[in-house]
Amino acid sequence: MANKLDPMDLKQIITLHLDGYSNRKIGSTLGISRNTVNTYMQLFEGCKYSLQQLLSFDVEQLSELFSSFTTVDTQRHNDLMLYFETVNKARNHPGFTFLYHYTQYAQTMANPYSYTQFMEHYNRKYKEVKGSMKLEHEPGKEMYIDFAGKKLSYVNQNTGEIIPVEVFVAILPNSQYTYVQACQSQKKEDLIICCVNALNFYGGVPLAIVSDNLKSAVSRASKYESQINRSFKDFASHYNCIVNPTRTYAPQDKALVENAVHLVYQRIYYPIREITFFSLEELNAELRRMLTTYNQLLFQRKEASRVELFQSVERQYLKALPGSTYQIKDYKRAKVQKIGYVYFSPDKSYYSVPYRYIGHHTMIHYTNTSVEVYYNHLRIATHKRNPKKGNYNTIKEHLSSTHQSYTSWSPEYFKNQAAPHGAHLVKCVEKILCNVEYPEIGYKRVIGLIQLHKSYGSQRLDKACEIALNANIAAYTHIKNILRHNMDLKETLLQELDANTNHIPVHQNIRGASAYQ
Repeated sequence: MANKLDPMDLKQIITLHLDGYSNRKIGSTLGISRNTVNTYMQLFEGCKYSLQQLLSFDVEQLSELFSSFTTVDTQRHNDLMLYFETVNKARNHPGFTFLYHYTQYAQTMANPYSYTQFMEHYNRKYKEVKGSMKLEHEPGKEMYIDFAGKKLSYVNQNTGEIIPVEVFVAILPNSQYTYVQACQSQKKEDLIICCVNALNFYGGVPLAIVSDNLKSAVSRASKYESQINRSFKDFASHYNCIVNPTRTYAPQDKALVENAVHLVYQRIYYPIREITFFSLEELNAELRRMLTTYNQLLFQRKEASRVELFQSVERQYLKALPGSTYQIKDYKRAKVQKIGYVYFSPDKSYYSVPYRYIGHHTMIHYTNTSVEVYYNHLRIATHKRNPKKGNYNTIKEHLSSTHQSYTSWSPEYFKNQAAPHGAHLVKCVEKILCNVEYPEIGYKRVIGLIQLHKSYGSQRLDKACEIALNANIAAYTHIKNILRHNMDLKETLLQELDANTNHIPVHQNIRGASAYQ
């Protein structure tokens, strides 16, 4: 089954290439085939832009440039890696041969590798499985991150409640320079903030961030190809590095950071065990003080401290920090409604998009200050985030010509619309708009009221409004019923009869009265 290659991965391929990685090593690091990397590198070299320029492009531009080359099939490789686990279980059994297992593999797979490729993949993957060895880590290549298994805590001064907190640990493996921070949770937002603070602490960016399979960093864990959380991948893209999760059920991949956590327990947790803290800030201030001491301790065999090794060796290999501050992005899917808005569930509000996208499914990218709407990696709308719930946030150019007049609605607008049809109608409009809490509800009622002139004429409508005002019931339904039952015509007729009666001569009135009597 073919998987879509995220446009962000194109940047990661370019980043690794500029850092001196071979195509084979890039494929191994990102979990894609070498041939796919070769194809992309040929495309990059054949286009009119340099690799540095391509790296500065956003995902929309990259998607347009390489839109027809965005699929890669990894299922065949994953099936082989899973089969190798079966092979390893039988390695020590008498009579074991690779040829026997390859024959079984070839019979069960629809598209098997050749025997030569089978052995090549196996030897490449398991060339160091026997025994253990001291790994030499390249300076500036990786930053390992993890949360400590044991929590710290502080006391709420107002309630006396003990509040447990998570402890984030980061380490540069070459110098073992360590960063520690307490945070409220292991959620995505806290993880990204901790990583940002760690990079600022180091004053630079490594080639890769190696994380455990945390839910806040990895959407779907896998022993061979994990799916990175989109927000965490966006954070890595901002800092021009990649995320490389450790394999599931492979503790040797994170042995270094696990050892760092144990040292933090000994050198930081234990000395502060009897201190009571009354806020997260107070706890972190003490952690920073203890961390400075910890990083200045001399290694027993190197006759140098972590901070000395970092300053003298590793710091120069780190990339520069980006110029802009990173804002945490999150994502929501939304369908464009018939009125031309997408519903933004975090604030229960609405944001307009160009009306031609009505009915399409979009992706909303949002931060604390902005809301961006994307359709097929193309940004179609940008809004300043409005935290007011239930609000309609509109850019007038997004609306169709029939909807744009909606943005000019106001009490003055509707009074001007009512004026040509009579003064009593204007007074009814004013009264309706004053008696509703939500303006849009009043606007709808007023529109219906003014539209009655099309069926009954302006003169009758104004007369009906006069009757409603005299009865102190200025409501759309009441005025409509007056017109429907011709009550305005009866009232007019009675007024005319009264007027005519007032002009009859006195003697006629007397005679008429005598005759009546």
